[in-house]
Amino acid sequence: MQRRILIIDDHDDLASAAEEIFVELGHSVDIVNNREEALQIENIEAYDLVITDLDVGRPTKKYSKNGTQPVCLPNVEPIETTDHVKAFKICASNFTRDEFDEKQLQQLVAIVLDYKAKFVDKMEIVQGLHENIEFELPSSIALMHIVLEYLLKRVEKLGVIKSEQSNLFVALDEAFVNAVKHGNKFDAKKLIRITAEVSKEEARFTIEDEGEGFDVNNIPDPLDPENLFKTSGRGVLFIYNIMDEVKYNDRGNRLTMVKRSELKPDPVI
Repeated sequence: MQRRILIIDDHDDLASAAEEIFVELGHSVDIVNNREEALQIENIEAYDLVITDLDVGRPTKKYSKNGTQPVCLPNVEPIETTDHVKAFKICASNFTRDEFDEKQLQQLVAIVLDYKAKFVDKMEIVQGLHENIEFELPSSIALMHIVLEYLLKRVEKLGVIKSEQSNLFVALDEAFVNAVKHGNKFDAKKLIRITAEVSKEEARFTIEDEGEGFDVNNIPDPLDPENLFKTSGRGVLFIYNIMDEVKYNDRGNRLTMVKRSELKPDPVI
């Protein structure tokens, strides 16, 4: 099935390369150069996939014609930083209008993230970069694995973690699987929203599903001998032990986790 794809890229970091691949695969691609042009698109919801890679400099307040955040555009909040700030987002919130094709979406997302990891996220560039990364995707474990692999590479390049020594994979994997399995109950019509705000000091992750939520205080204590053979609660325990900060919203469908840099300063000689 042919898909309509919109790419918003102000420095052509990936637009031309992605367009060439997507067109070769039989898809329709439109490209705009900045946020202002994207805001003028009346039917942005008609696109199956929207990819945004923008240099936002000093982040500005959210805006649109009616005062609300446009569908599929990055949700960049003002932050205090002297770093170079970018906003990258992949939004497939409209991909499920027809019969959901998990393998097709998996291929499209993998193409973008693989190219970005190899050719855009170069070590010399990301070292001084503060990036807001967002994903808005249907509930799919396969998609979560692609996103997880990309985020780990991205955070590692900044020096926040050393992959061979970090358990960050375990925490993110548990959070993603919980959102798809327990939150949205594998319903591809429901979305998973993932935000990663990464800098050399820390990586802040937010995972939100469209499920009913839960009360984290009602999870059986996995350390209680009575719950020895129960798997319930172990994932949440792993997350709390691995991350430096963990917080659920009141509804219980949005999890925020912070991992601070594991790099130790060189000893003073």
